[in-house]
Amino acid sequence: MELNYYSDLAVRLVNSEQPERGEDTLTSVEAVRDLFGAQWVTARRATEADVNRLRAVRTRLRAVFTAASEGDEVRAVDLLNALLMEFPTSPQISGHGDLDEEGRPRWHMHLAEQPANATAAYAATACMGLAFHLTDLGVDRLGICQATPCRNAYLDTSTNRSRRYCSDRCATRANVAAYRARKRLESSPAGPAEAPSDGGRGRTGPTSGRTAETDQRTSGPGER
Repeated sequence: MELNYYSDLAVRLVNSEQPERGEDTLTSVEAVRDLFGAQWVTARRATEADVNRLRAVRTRLRAVFTAASEGDEVRAVDLLNALLMEFPTSPQISGHGDLDEEGRPRWHMHLAEQPANATAAYAATACMGLAFHLTDLGVDRLGICQATPCRNAYLDTSTNRSRRYCSDRCATRANVAAYRARKRLESSPAGPAEAPSDGGRGRTGPTSGRTAETDQRTSGPGER
Protein backbone atom coordinates (compact mmCIF):
# COMPACT_ATOMS: atom_id res chain seq x y z
CA MET A 1 0.00 0.00 0.00
CA GLU A 2 1.51 3.32 -1.11
CA LEU A 3 0.37 5.18 2.01
CA ASN A 4 2.71 3.03 4.12
CA TYR A 5 5.44 5.64 3.80
CA TYR A 6 3.45 8.01 5.99
CA SER A 7 4.15 5.62 8.87
CA ASP A 8 7.68 7.03 9.01
CA LEU A 9 6.15 10.17 10.49
CA ALA A 10 5.00 8.11 13.48
CA VAL A 11 8.49 6.66 13.94
CA ARG A 12 10.11 10.09 13.72
CA LEU A 13 7.77 11.53 16.33
CA VAL A 14 8.22 8.65 18.79
CA ASN A 15 12.00 8.76 18.38
CA SER A 16 12.18 12.48 19.14
CA GLU A 17 12.43 11.30 22.74
CA GLN A 18 14.91 8.92 24.40
CA PRO A 19 13.13 8.14 27.69
CA GLU A 20 15.85 5.86 29.08
CA ARG A 21 18.44 8.58 28.54
CA GLY A 22 16.21 11.46 29.62
CA GLU A 23 16.61 13.15 26.22
CA ASP A 24 13.92 15.06 24.32
CA THR A 25 14.48 17.00 21.11
CA LEU A 26 10.86 18.13 20.78
CA THR A 27 11.32 21.35 22.73
CA SER A 28 10.55 24.20 20.34
CA VAL A 29 8.48 25.35 17.36
CA GLU A 30 11.55 24.83 15.18
CA ALA A 31 11.73 21.20 16.30
CA VAL A 32 8.06 20.75 15.39
CA ARG A 33 8.69 22.14 11.92
CA ASP A 34 11.72 19.88 11.51
CA LEU A 35 9.50 16.86 12.15
CA PHE A 36 7.22 17.88 9.29
CA GLY A 37 9.93 18.67 6.80
CA ALA A 38 10.24 21.65 4.50
CA GLN A 39 7.64 20.40 1.99
CA TRP A 40 4.73 20.58 4.43
CA VAL A 41 2.86 23.88 4.21
CA THR A 42 1.07 23.09 7.47
CA ALA A 43 4.37 23.23 9.35
CA ARG A 44 4.32 27.00 8.98
CA ARG A 45 1.26 27.09 11.22
CA ALA A 46 3.08 25.48 14.13
CA THR A 47 3.00 27.38 17.42
CA GLU A 48 4.36 26.83 20.92
CA ALA A 49 1.13 25.03 21.80
CA ASP A 50 1.98 22.32 19.26
CA VAL A 51 5.05 21.31 21.26
CA ASN A 52 2.96 19.95 24.13
CA ARG A 53 0.23 18.70 21.81
CA LEU A 54 2.68 16.62 19.82
CA ARG A 55 4.34 15.34 22.98
CA ALA A 56 0.96 13.98 24.09
CA VAL A 57 0.47 12.26 20.72
CA ARG A 58 4.03 10.91 20.95
CA THR A 59 3.29 9.22 24.28
CA ARG A 60 0.24 7.53 22.81
CA LEU A 61 2.07 6.40 19.68
CA ARG A 62 4.89 4.94 21.78
CA ALA A 63 2.25 2.92 23.63
CA VAL A 64 1.13 1.49 20.25
CA PHE A 65 4.67 0.38 19.39
CA THR A 66 5.25 -0.98 22.91
CA ALA A 67 2.06 -3.05 22.86
CA ALA A 68 2.95 -4.42 19.41
CA SER A 69 6.51 -5.32 20.49
CA GLU A 70 5.11 -7.16 23.53
CA GLY A 71 2.79 -9.21 21.33
CA ASP A 72 -0.41 -7.52 22.52
CA GLU A 73 -1.95 -7.01 19.08
CA VAL A 74 -5.45 -6.16 20.28
CA ARG A 75 -4.21 -3.41 22.58
CA ALA A 76 -1.96 -1.98 19.85
CA VAL A 77 -4.90 -1.82 17.44
CA ASP A 78 -7.25 -0.34 20.05
CA LEU A 79 -4.74 2.41 20.91
CA LEU A 80 -4.19 3.25 17.25
CA ASN A 81 -7.93 3.25 16.51
CA ALA A 82 -8.46 5.77 19.32
CA LEU A 83 -5.92 8.08 17.66
CA LEU A 84 -7.50 7.62 14.23
CA MET A 85 -10.88 8.63 15.60
CA GLU A 86 -9.46 11.68 17.32
CA PHE A 87 -7.36 12.77 14.33
CA PRO A 88 -9.28 11.89 11.12
CA THR A 89 -8.04 12.61 7.63
CA SER A 90 -9.44 12.57 4.09
CA PRO A 91 -7.76 10.29 1.52
CA GLN A 92 -7.79 11.72 -2.00
CA ILE A 93 -6.42 10.75 -5.41
CA SER A 94 -3.72 13.16 -6.53
CA GLY A 95 -1.24 13.50 -9.35
CA HIS A 96 0.77 16.54 -8.22
CA GLY A 97 1.31 17.34 -11.89
CA ASP A 98 3.69 14.37 -12.39
CA LEU A 99 3.44 12.63 -15.77
CA ASP A 100 4.64 9.22 -16.88
CA GLU A 101 6.55 8.39 -20.08
CA GLU A 102 3.33 8.51 -22.09
CA GLY A 103 2.27 11.86 -20.71
CA ARG A 104 -0.40 10.52 -18.37
CA PRO A 105 -0.74 11.67 -14.76
CA ARG A 106 0.93 9.51 -12.12
CA TRP A 107 -2.08 9.03 -9.88
CA HIS A 108 -1.55 8.05 -6.26
CA MET A 109 -3.30 8.25 -2.92
CA HIS A 110 -2.76 11.39 -0.89
CA LEU A 111 -3.92 12.25 2.62
CA ALA A 112 -5.56 15.65 2.31
CA GLU A 113 -5.00 18.04 5.19
CA GLN A 114 -7.96 19.66 6.89
CA PRO A 115 -6.41 20.30 10.29
CA ALA A 116 -7.41 22.53 13.16
CA ASN A 117 -3.72 22.97 13.97
CA ALA A 118 -0.29 21.64 13.04
CA THR A 119 -0.49 18.79 15.54
CA ALA A 120 -3.79 17.56 14.08
CA ALA A 121 -2.26 17.52 10.61
CA TYR A 122 0.81 15.59 11.72
CA ALA A 123 -1.07 13.13 13.93
CA ALA A 124 -3.74 12.36 11.33
CA THR A 125 -1.20 11.60 8.63
CA ALA A 126 1.19 9.66 10.86
CA CYS A 127 -1.55 7.53 12.38
CA MET A 128 -3.18 6.77 9.03
CA GLY A 129 0.18 5.74 7.57
CA LEU A 130 0.85 3.53 10.58
CA ALA A 131 -2.60 1.97 10.21
CA PHE A 132 -1.92 1.08 6.56
CA HIS A 133 1.47 -0.35 7.52
CA LEU A 134 -0.06 -2.41 10.33
CA THR A 135 -2.92 -3.84 8.29
CA ASP A 136 -0.78 -4.47 5.21
CA LEU A 137 2.26 -6.08 6.86
CA GLY A 138 1.11 -7.10 10.35
CA VAL A 139 1.16 -5.79 13.91
CA ASP A 140 4.40 -7.64 14.62
CA ARG A 141 6.15 -5.33 12.16
CA LEU A 142 6.02 -2.55 14.77
CA GLY A 143 8.81 -2.80 17.31
CA ILE A 144 10.82 -1.19 20.07
CA CYS A 145 14.62 -1.48 19.91
CA GLN A 146 15.98 -4.21 22.23
CA ALA A 147 19.41 -2.62 22.63
CA THR A 148 19.86 -1.10 26.09
CA PRO A 149 19.35 1.79 26.76
CA CYS A 150 17.85 2.59 23.35
CA ARG A 151 14.06 2.42 23.15
CA ASN A 152 13.58 3.75 19.65
CA ALA A 153 10.57 2.65 17.63
CA TYR A 154 11.08 0.99 14.26
CA LEU A 155 9.16 -0.61 11.40
CA ASP A 156 10.32 -4.11 10.52
CA THR A 157 10.56 -4.54 6.75
CA SER A 158 12.78 -7.64 6.84
CA THR A 159 11.68 -10.66 4.80
CA ASN A 160 11.67 -13.03 7.79
CA ARG A 161 10.26 -10.66 10.45
CA SER A 162 13.47 -11.00 12.43
CA ARG A 163 14.35 -7.39 13.18
CA ARG A 164 14.97 -6.56 16.86
CA TYR A 165 16.91 -3.30 16.67
CA CYS A 166 16.22 0.15 15.28
CA SER A 167 19.55 0.41 13.45
CA ASP A 168 22.71 -1.46 12.50
CA ARG A 169 24.53 0.52 15.16
CA CYS A 170 22.27 -0.78 17.93
CA ALA A 171 22.43 -4.32 16.55
CA THR A 172 26.24 -4.21 16.56
CA ARG A 173 26.36 -2.79 20.08
CA ALA A 174 24.02 -5.49 21.38
CA ASN A 175 26.00 -8.27 19.68
CA VAL A 176 29.29 -6.96 21.07
CA ALA A 177 27.81 -6.74 24.57
CA ALA A 178 26.49 -10.33 24.32
CA TYR A 179 29.88 -11.56 23.06
CA ARG A 180 31.75 -9.88 25.90
CA ALA A 181 29.30 -11.30 28.43
CA ARG A 182 29.91 -14.82 27.11
CA LYS A 183 33.67 -14.33 27.27
CA ARG A 184 33.49 -13.12 30.88
CA LEU A 185 31.44 -16.19 31.79
CA GLU A 186 33.85 -18.56 30.06
CA SER A 187 36.89 -16.98 31.73
CA SER A 188 35.40 -16.96 35.24
CA PRO A 189 37.06 -19.42 37.73
CA ALA A 190 33.87 -21.48 38.13
CA GLY A 191 33.18 -21.58 34.42
CA PRO A 192 29.69 -21.81 32.95
CA ALA A 193 27.13 -23.22 35.37
CA GLU A 194 25.71 -26.60 34.47
CA ALA A 195 22.08 -27.34 35.16
CA PRO A 196 21.42 -30.53 37.22
CA SER A 197 20.15 -33.39 35.10
CA ASP A 198 17.60 -34.58 37.67
CA GLY A 199 15.39 -31.51 37.83
CA GLY A 200 17.37 -29.66 40.48
CA ARG A 201 17.91 -32.30 43.24
CA GLY A 202 21.66 -32.39 42.63
CA ARG A 203 21.72 -36.17 41.96
CA THR A 204 22.56 -37.83 38.67
CA GLY A 205 22.78 -41.35 37.24
CA PRO A 206 21.65 -44.39 39.25
CA THR A 207 21.23 -42.44 42.47
CA SER A 208 18.35 -40.41 41.09
CA GLY A 209 16.70 -43.59 39.82
CA ARG A 210 16.87 -45.24 43.27
CA THR A 211 15.50 -42.11 44.87
CA ALA A 212 12.53 -42.16 42.52
CA GLU A 213 11.83 -45.79 43.36
CA THR A 214 12.07 -45.09 47.09
CA ASP A 215 9.67 -42.16 46.75
CA GLN A 216 7.18 -44.40 44.98
CA ARG A 217 7.33 -47.12 47.63
CA THR A 218 6.89 -44.68 50.51
CA SER A 219 4.08 -42.66 49.00
CA GLY A 220 0.64 -43.01 50.55
CA PRO A 221 -2.35 -44.63 48.78
CA GLY A 222 -3.82 -41.30 47.92
CA GLU A 223 -0.69 -40.25 46.07
CA ARG A 224 -0.53 -43.19 43.67
